[in-house]
Amino acid sequence: MLLVALPVVGVLWKGLPVAQYLEFPPITRYVRHAGPSWPLFLVFLSFIMAILWPFLRRFVSVGPGPGAVCEKDFHDFPWWGKCAFVLCLVSWLLAWTRFSWFRPFQPYTFIPLWFSFIFFINGMSHWLTGSSLVERHGLRFVALFPLSTVFWWYFEYLNRFVQNWYYTGVEDFSPLRYVVTASVSFSTVIPAVLSVNELLKIFPRFDNAYKNFLPLRLKRPKLAASLALLLAGCGLMAMGIMPDLLFPLVWIAPLIIVTATQAILGIETVCREVHHGTWVGICRLSASGLICGFFWEMWNFFSYAKWIYSIPFVSQFKIFEMPLLGYAGYLPFGLECAVAASFVIGFQDIMESNASLTARASLSKV
Repeated sequence: MLLVALPVVGVLWKGLPVAQYLEFPPITRYVRHAGPSWPLFLVFLSFIMAILWPFLRRFVSVGPGPGAVCEKDFHDFPWWGKCAFVLCLVSWLLAWTRFSWFRPFQPYTFIPLWFSFIFFINGMSHWLTGSSLVERHGLRFVALFPLSTVFWWYFEYLNRFVQNWYYTGVEDFSPLRYVVTASVSFSTVIPAVLSVNELLKIFPRFDNAYKNFLPLRLKRPKLAASLALLLAGCGLMAMGIMPDLLFPLVWIAPLIIVTATQAILGIETVCREVHHGTWVGICRLSASGLICGFFWEMWNFFSYAKWIYSIPFVSQFKIFEMPLLGYAGYLPFGLECAVAASFVIGFQDIMESNASLTARASLSKV
């Protein structure tokens, strides 16, 4: 309720017309953004690097250690993974070309491209470990798709208050066609991030770098969570009033609000192990969000139906359509995907290393 209501409360308090923010499908553009600003670009860059530098330095300084990928025994690559790889290549070709015979289907290439990507990544996990999310969870993995649809529609809702992206190539869609096509496309978001996270579990560098890293111990954790909830809630409420200054909160505030609420209620959170100095799961999920973000932006670049960014102050140095600093948003987004998915799969399976999962599975068989 907080996540949905707070942005509306903010625009009501300011006396802005609420109807434009609740438009569905969300098409109309009405926020006029500030242009590039080098001083603010440097401020944002310094803030991001101050947070990331200890993690990047740690990751680079450690070696791959025992259990490296090259030391593993490979399994047979599943037939469905091979089919997914072929479909992914074909979909990529069709997304980036403009064949006349394919014109009626050109706006829909995102769907087969990302469904095939998900199952190819799961095929890679099976090839390297003998297991994958889709095999291990079955119907629960399938449940991630409708969950992902609702999850990303929420971010489309938040975008109404800052309007940092909009879509082209869908201008002739009817409302029903827009909603159905978008919903199917959005259904791939969480499965993609979690599938990449599963694949990254085979790389021991994450465990070596972040298993005994920076313990974060709070003397009064519930008080700290309450303050974080208050600040994030105020930020989410003010986002529509000051979209040029508070646009990064689209990617940060929901994570803080949900995690802080869980902490106050004594529920397990995505930060479940950082008080021991274990950042493995968090860093791996952040990397998964960034990797998926790279492929989202790359495949979006030459597609017919695509999204365009309109970001204030930091629109310099674009990589594909996304400004360089915008990629930082994919880091907390990977955690948000895990928080949403935990209601279906659970944090233990999402965040544990592959070795831990294998040991637990062996113990279960015994």
